Amino acid sequence: MSTRHLSQIELAARWNLSPRTLERWRFTGEGPQFVKLGWRVVYRLGDVEAYEAEQIRQATPGFSRKAG
Repeated sequence: MSTRHLSQIELAARWNLSPRTLERWRFTGEGPQFVKLGWRVVYRLGDVEAYEAEQIRQATPGFSRKAG
């Protein structure tokens, strides 16, 4: 069974953001795990989907509804 990988361009398109954002996230340790093969960076689809699942939120942190 083969593991599906996404390139930086493919992941940027999936999330509708700039490839440079993914570059910055790798530098700062944000975003999904990635694999670096020489100069090539790829993202395993399973890691991308796990990261997406971790981002599911019910409300913005720090927001609370006040009664009345």
